[in-house]
Amino acid sequence: MKLLLDTCVWGGARIALRAAGHDVVWAGEWPEDPGDEAILATAVAHGRVLVTLDKDFGELAIVRGASHSGIVRIVGFAARDQASACSHVIALHGEPLAAGAIVTVEPGRIRVRPPAGV
Repeated sequence: MKLLLDTCVWGGARIALRAAGHDVVWAGEWPEDPGDEAILATAVAHGRVLVTLDKDFGELAIVRGASHSGIVRIVGFAARDQASACSHVIALHGEPLAAGAIVTVEPGRIRVRPPAGV
């Protein structure tokens, strides 16, 4: 799966996700943080699912109606567990994610908001 990791996601997660076969870009490698709207627009432009810890992306997508290519929000995981949480979500909900779902993963709980129109 094509992923864009937000700057707040642990940089080591990109290594583990790449090793699992995903095409991963980490915004933390960019010269500067362009802000949430630009990160989301970049994910859309390149057909990448956005992986973040930040709830603001859900507000952008749901409340403001911003376009997105799927969002995974990781909540309550230690930095070193973020990649495995993301991989678990992709394994369980990859198809809805690829179709534009918003998935929130917490220890012991996964919430899936289907893409608009589904």
